[in-house]
Amino acid sequence: MAGPSDEKKTWRRPSFALGFTPADKPLADGALQVFFSASRLFCPCFCIDFTQKKLYSTIMKTSNKFTLARIIAAPILFALYFLPRWLGLAEGAAASLLLSAAMIPLLAAAEITDYFDGSFARAHGEVSDFGKMFDPFADVFLHLSMFTCFVFTGYMHPALFVLILYREFSQNFLRMVAAKSGTAIAAKKGGKIKTVFYVASCFVVLVQNFLALSGLAASWGCDMAAFKFAGNCVFFVCVLLSYASFIDYLKSFGGVLKDAAK
Repeated sequence: MAGPSDEKKTWRRPSFALGFTPADKPLADGALQVFFSASRLFCPCFCIDFTQKKLYSTIMKTSNKFTLARIIAAPILFALYFLPRWLGLAEGAAASLLLSAAMIPLLAAAEITDYFDGSFARAHGEVSDFGKMFDPFADVFLHLSMFTCFVFTGYMHPALFVLILYREFSQNFLRMVAAKSGTAIAAKKGGKIKTVFYVASCFVVLVQNFLALSGLAASWGCDMAAFKFAGNCVFFVCVLLSYASFIDYLKSFGGVLKDAAK
């Protein structure tokens, strides 16, 4: 039986956490269950009934469920983005306005889980090698899904997308090699800054997409070509930051690759 000192050590949280306590765990689980249940309404072919799966109920930690929410959100956002085009909805149609507007708060909800998972893990002692790898994987899964949307609709230059794709696949390869050697590569500061710009670029384009599909861009006389150029400037910064952070990872973990290649 753990004494008071053990209990304090188990549940002590750092000052930068959100203030999660053991009593918050059921609330967090309930909020995530609402998210997963709602996601099945939008995209049942992608979303498993996690309430019935041992993975969700007993194995997966709450902090990792926050991370999982981003993976589930990715195909939903992808479908919502293209629905107005697949359905042939005219610009300014009520459905186009609703769908394009709904994506902004949904993406915001998905992105905020990137903060919750780490804070919850630290507050509840759930930090693990799996979580360190699952978190950046979920980020890339979500952002590459969004970038694919932007490339197909002309908001992102294909060359910038391919460069980001090369970087993310290379980073994933480095993580796999390191994991095989018993090293879990967590996100570093440079990688987190890169992710912030990934997030910002997604919101920039979603606003542009909303203006275009709602008909507001046409009624206000907005120069969409200038908007798209500004968006690509943000994506260009994303490319620079992504490669700068990858070089930083190579400096820190390049030895793992050398040892594996011997």
